Amino acid sequence: MSNTYNARSTLNVKGRQYDIYRLDALKDRYDVDRLPFSLKVLLENLLRKEDGQNVTAEHIEALCNWDPKTKSQEQIAFMPARVVLQDFTGVPAVVDLAAMRDAMQKLGGDPKLINPLEPADLVIDHSVMVDHYGTANALDLNTKIEFKRNEERYKFLRWGQKAFSNFRVVPPGTGIVHQVNLEYLSKVVFTKETEGNPLAYPDTLVGTDSHTTMVNGLGVLGWGVGGIEAEAVMLGQPITMLIPEVIGFKFTGSMPEGATATDLVLTVTQMLREKGVVGKFVEFFGDGLDNLPLADRATISNMAPEYGATCGIFPMDRETIRYLELSGRDQETIDLVEVYAREQGMWRDTGDREAEYTDILELDLGEVEPSIAGPKRPQDRIALRSAKEAFLSYLEGELEGRGTLPDAEEERFEGEGGHTAPGNDLWHEAGAVEVELDGEKHYLKHGDVVIAAITSCTNTSNPAVLVAAGLVAKKAHELGLDTKPWVKTSFAPGSQVVPAYLEKAGLMKPLEALGFNVVGFGCTTCIGNSGPLDETITNAIREGDLIVSGVLSGNRNFEGRIHPDVPANYLASPPLVVAYALAGTMARDLVNEPIGHGKDGKPVYLKDIWPSQREIAELIGSSISSQMYQDKYSDVFAGSETWQKLPVPEGEIYEWPDSTYVRNPPYFEGMDLEPGGISEIEGAHCLVKVGDSITTDHISPAGAIKPDSPAGKYLQSLGIMPQDFNSYGSRRGNHEVMMRGTFANVRLRNQLVPGSQGSWTVHYPSGEEMSIYDAAMRYKEEGTPLAILAGKEYGTGSSRDWAAKGTALLGVRVVIAESYERIHRSNLVGFGVLPLQYAEGENAESLGLTGEEVFDIGSLEGEPSSVKVRAKAKDGSVKEFEARVRIDTPTEWDYYRNGGILHYVLRDLAQKSQAA
Repeated sequence: MSNTYNARSTLNVKGRQYDIYRLDALKDRYDVDRLPFSLKVLLENLLRKEDGQNVTAEHIEALCNWDPKTKSQEQIAFMPARVVLQDFTGVPAVVDLAAMRDAMQKLGGDPKLINPLEPADLVIDHSVMVDHYGTANALDLNTKIEFKRNEERYKFLRWGQKAFSNFRVVPPGTGIVHQVNLEYLSKVVFTKETEGNPLAYPDTLVGTDSHTTMVNGLGVLGWGVGGIEAEAVMLGQPITMLIPEVIGFKFTGSMPEGATATDLVLTVTQMLREKGVVGKFVEFFGDGLDNLPLADRATISNMAPEYGATCGIFPMDRETIRYLELSGRDQETIDLVEVYAREQGMWRDTGDREAEYTDILELDLGEVEPSIAGPKRPQDRIALRSAKEAFLSYLEGELEGRGTLPDAEEERFEGEGGHTAPGNDLWHEAGAVEVELDGEKHYLKHGDVVIAAITSCTNTSNPAVLVAAGLVAKKAHELGLDTKPWVKTSFAPGSQVVPAYLEKAGLMKPLEALGFNVVGFGCTTCIGNSGPLDETITNAIREGDLIVSGVLSGNRNFEGRIHPDVPANYLASPPLVVAYALAGTMARDLVNEPIGHGKDGKPVYLKDIWPSQREIAELIGSSISSQMYQDKYSDVFAGSETWQKLPVPEGEIYEWPDSTYVRNPPYFEGMDLEPGGISEIEGAHCLVKVGDSITTDHISPAGAIKPDSPAGKYLQSLGIMPQDFNSYGSRRGNHEVMMRGTFANVRLRNQLVPGSQGSWTVHYPSGEEMSIYDAAMRYKEEGTPLAILAGKEYGTGSSRDWAAKGTALLGVRVVIAESYERIHRSNLVGFGVLPLQYAEGENAESLGLTGEEVFDIGSLEGEPSSVKVRAKAKDGSVKEFEARVRIDTPTEWDYYRNGGILHYVLRDLAQKSQAA
């Protein structure tokens, strides 16, 4: 390693010596103190990783000279300390590593070189589904089903844990990856043994889940990447990036009575989405941080993908140390964190000099009010006081669009079990369907809440909102309120610490009394693992074509994500989830109208059951201890007896079984040691044409597998019955399932088939309508390359590598969009798909593109910044337009030239192996 600036030095921490790379070695030449905290972390990374190739003195100088007001064109290499995976995205990553070992052997290299070079932790947290709920044995039943459904995957992961060094697996039933990361895995300051003193440096990471940013609340820089990028990092490849713009977000004041961290994060999300921070760092500062506990910071950082930023980071300060102590970290680590952060200028104190930022937003915490967000996007915040009005307005628009808006003179519905409200509630009462639940008749209506879930890493990491939920349940239960019978309730904590402190606080029993029993320790409703609704409810929804609702304490509510029969979904704090479960409908003003009636027959309002901040704080203080964390994480990698009894396959090369969960993918078939030239794209047909805000949920297979879908038909052809399909996420290690499920979301609107929803397209030139998968396979037989036309923010959402892998396997060679979400654009390049962007002010509509054209893309030799696209219409007319090539860095060009990042890494390692 180079050391141009003589930055390597020593640090004494209570008598123990560490080696560090000092930022103050640069102070004679540069004003390093002006840099935001996040850029100081990147600067240390460059100093430590300087090698004259990936990182040079010029890169370090460029970062030191960062101009906050000018968008940098300087590329730097970031080399994270570690990688975190969850099982939905982690299984295909391990599948790819296993396949790379096979390919390495065929190329004549050493398969053992395919091995994580940086520490990698995989937390199994995305595989539990809410099949059982509302009962004391729900957790046990769901766990048994989880192991039955996923045994093949779990055996494979146990093989990976044994076969790969530097790779650990946190077994199922432990918690959500981001909360486990926050509470246990993160070191804040990392150490590595060297020949002399241990080397100390900031803990940094990338993760295969977009909400990896949650750990930013602890002062740990990291963000979500696709599985493709994560694999490359594990194999020693840097992440290349332009020096980012950094938006400063200043907090002042303190939170008012009645507002929660969830309300704060929904406010922050709305502000930052309106500002536009895609591809930028967001850094929080200001004296208001003195009043934000670390759990609140983590809640805000978690939702960086929702406000569009690469990360949302907080600096290290006294609150960081307090949390490390609370969560049971060892004293040596705690001491090192504070001394290191102070020494490196990475510590925040009240009244410190403010860093320079690209731009600054400011929020007085005292202005935050109770809120929800929805019904389809997390950034669409609604003040709770306006929630009923907003829902009815949304409902009116939906019914009007269907042509089923009731006549104003139609008689109001006043049925048994009805829950009418004054005003224009006719819309939600129209089409009510009679249902019998627990022997009683009720009427299911538009807006009824059929899912109420305390779920997701965002909120279950935060004791304040969970204790608040418990107190709301306790007060409501004491007054005689109960959850409405049509509501499916669930509670999926992010770690085993959560029920431990709720039990000690006396709050688990009242939560269970309202149906919020623990259903599993993992990510459930937020990713579509909400499980089936009661059959009676499902039939009523379909009979009445009802627009019913879900309320969840999650971070994602994109269309079609939560449940295919639940179109309107709202994000809310855990106590509001409980409140809406009691009310049973979105068509009620929880601020001014009663939630229900108590056992004395008197109306009960939200204010009657809402706890004070003092109540919450006192219970937290008396119920949570560092010993709880130490007990629950003392043997975190051991797992349950069921996990330990799973047989582990042997060998360094995986012997692929006849499995419908894990299959050897075809990525490296026919691969040579040297890449060919960049092939031109000619005669491409459009497979999918879509508008704005198409998310990775629309593209990547997720949720339930429908029996009549291409994936469902494929599984049935292998003798798998629909009840054993499991979810797309659980089968991400099987490319045959996943490519059939790409673009199969029930809410996808492909403009090639006007008025359709779901996986439909038109094959050209025949004009036949068919499934997207079937059309892609027909085009493949014909030797026709494929294109996708899209609008703004293409690929918004989770860091789903299958959104790129499935796209590539369908034969798509190019995507032309108005703009891209950061991770998905990178993943497209990483799997050999060309991302093009319309010129400013242009799009498919302005250019008159219908999707029926045949597309030719100009030459990419010489790595051009733009390329000419030629579109020939059916009538023979031709449109030509210039499109920006969104291959953003020289390293990405290397990946694209090789056919993808995995091919690039594999060739590089194979050549090194042969040279050795």
